[in-house]
Amino acid sequence: MPVLALVCALFVVGFEQLVEWRYGAAGVIGLLLLSVGIKAKSPAVSSAGAVLLAVLLAGPAL
Repeated sequence: MPVLALVCALFVVGFEQLVEWRYGAAGVIGLLLLSVGIKAKSPAVSSAGAVLLAVLLAGPAL
């Protein structure tokens, strides 16, 4: 079981690094807002994070 937790932790850290490398600090803030909103069951916070990530993803297309 500890191996599964280690693999999950490595995946999360790798995903965070990918988001930060690709979208910068705003991407990390959006991801943080989304995850905190989901854990706290707060639709306003998770929506703010989702909108921020969507704007970052759609930015080059606009």
